[in-house]
Amino acid sequence: MTSVSDTALSYLPEPRGDLSAAVVEILRRSPDDTAALPSGANADPFGEDLQLALHTCYELHYRGFEGVDPGWEWNPDLLRLRATLEKPFRAALHAEVAGGADIDAELDALLVEPVEPTGLSQFLLDEGEWWQVREYFAHRSIYHHKEADPQAWVIPRLRGQAKASVVAVEFDEFGGGRGERVHARLFAELLTGAGLESGYLRYLDVVPAPMLIEVNMMSLFGLHRELRGALIGQFAEVEITSPTGSRRMVGALERLGADPACLRFYQEHVEADAVHEQVLRRDVIGTLLNEEPELTESVVFGIQATNWIADRFADHVLEQNWRKGRTSLRRELPAA
Repeated sequence: MTSVSDTALSYLPEPRGDLSAAVVEILRRSPDDTAALPSGANADPFGEDLQLALHTCYELHYRGFEGVDPGWEWNPDLLRLRATLEKPFRAALHAEVAGGADIDAELDALLVEPVEPTGLSQFLLDEGEWWQVREYFAHRSIYHHKEADPQAWVIPRLRGQAKASVVAVEFDEFGGGRGERVHARLFAELLTGAGLESGYLRYLDVVPAPMLIEVNMMSLFGLHRELRGALIGQFAEVEITSPTGSRRMVGALERLGADPACLRFYQEHVEADAVHEQVLRRDVIGTLLNEEPELTESVVFGIQATNWIADRFADHVLEQNWRKGRTSLRRELPAA
């Protein structure tokens, strides 16, 4: 079994098209290099190439890449390219959701449990096999290696009770002051328990665009002050729906006899996120929209976009691949 590793990504990702190839190639050079970069204006906003290029640009604001000059983070030419990638991505997300300003209806809908639950966690609970659980972990590693990081960017953009309450939730996400309890660390231990490699973004090259879209959306919302409402909506959607999904995952892992480290991660989310749900709804969203009602549509957009991306990811994994007996990753994982 592999040991738990929390190191930075040791290599740039494998390109998935001309756009991501150009970004990867330029990052091997000095930030003083003035070589022209492609615009990316005509790329598929949800496609592998644009999403990987955007993820690579965003990673410079997180841990970066070994061998890549940190000066690239604020290189104006690369930032201009990132902006040309973000524009169609934002437009495409808006085109996929209904929008509106009925925040109560959106939040209430998140609490409604279907009579016959569907989705990935229900499938894994009812009939999932161990190879599918491991694939799910590989997908989710792209998200959980950054768990709560994009949301931290919103803290200086809030004030009063909304700020204090976001900090309280983030404090829990980051282990309550204990490094060994940081949720990203618990997920690394989960990967080890599942016989997978736990290194930071180790599975980036095998995870397809549907999961990159979710992580890129959080980075997009977090890096733009004008999208702070959307980030709060995203945060609320995840925290409100997490306890139910995590409870199903605990059941699935118990059924399959998973390592205790796998159970520990989801057990933590059943307990913590049930509290976060109330804090985010009342103290964060309630306070924020009372003080800045003009952000209502942005919060609604964040909730709706997060739901749409989750449904798209589930459709890719379950309907397009698992139900057809094939891997949902770009390449099959090595056997445990």
